[in-house]
Amino acid sequence: MSNTKTKVYKNKDNTPPERKYLAAGALTAPLPPALVTVGEGEDENVLTVAWTGILATQPPKTYISVRPSRHSYEILKKHGEFVLHLASAEMAKAVDYAGIYTGAKVNKFEKCGFTRVKSECVGAPTVAECPVALECRVTEVVPMGSHDVFFADILRISCHEDLLDEKGKLHMERAGLLAYAHGEYFALGKRLGAFGFSAAKKKKHPPKSTPRRDKK
Repeated sequence: MSNTKTKVYKNKDNTPPERKYLAAGALTAPLPPALVTVGEGEDENVLTVAWTGILATQPPKTYISVRPSRHSYEILKKHGEFVLHLASAEMAKAVDYAGIYTGAKVNKFEKCGFTRVKSECVGAPTVAECPVALECRVTEVVPMGSHDVFFADILRISCHEDLLDEKGKLHMERAGLLAYAHGEYFALGKRLGAFGFSAAKKKKHPPKSTPRRDKK
């Protein structure tokens, strides 16, 4: 069995550090600072959200949390569709810009240099520069205080061709994805393992053969 012991930060006396308790807040990390496109034609807009994730695999479902005060909120409710994009680390500045400026005053597609391409299943456009995009249709909107949660079915996924191998397997490690943690952006680091690697059995190598000696 592989070594699964967890390393922790330790004090000089080799004990774990004392825990400090903070006020309750929205703190999980890292998160994907995802670009979201909404609307069609003159309604089109792009915004950045970090409150997103997967709800189920069968059927595939996701969500995004959006403040009702945001320009994209009414567009999203009107059309009921969006495209959720995973951005690369190279796009960090554009992702940040799309999150702090409002589409009511700025054409963020032009300012950020985003190329719009037609999506396959929804009216909202896909940002060509993003390595991975999920086309989604809203199924339910639930108020959650500061944000409303838009639950959605994932209808289609598109990705850059070079993320696929010759067998069609998606290699996310090639995408150089961007991460967000407590107000800061990070480039995802080195690969540590694949799902289930902690329980994987080591392959036994066959014993090396030795030349046979004839008896004298």
